[in-house]
Amino acid sequence: MNAIKKYAGLLWIILGPLGIHYLLQTASSEIAKKPGIDTQIQWGVFIVVFYPIAIGFILFGLYALEGNYDHLPEASTELDDYDAKPL
Repeated sequence: MNAIKKYAGLLWIILGPLGIHYLLQTASSEIAKKPGIDTQIQWGVFIVVFYPIAIGFILFGLYALEGNYDHLPEASTELDDYDAKPL
């Protein structure tokens, strides 16, 4: 199962930049078709929203490749209690 997680991590790392490239390519072609301020604002919002998501894909993939998801806790007793501070 851990090998599948690492392969999926590689897939996420590839999908992040690929998605950004496709988004920018589509945005530029759509803006060229209809060069109005409304189209520019629409695609600008799409880019601003999707860019952090794509960066998250890349980070998620890097963490999977590093093995950070190899062992996930199955019970709350397995969680580290290093930040537990009384309120």
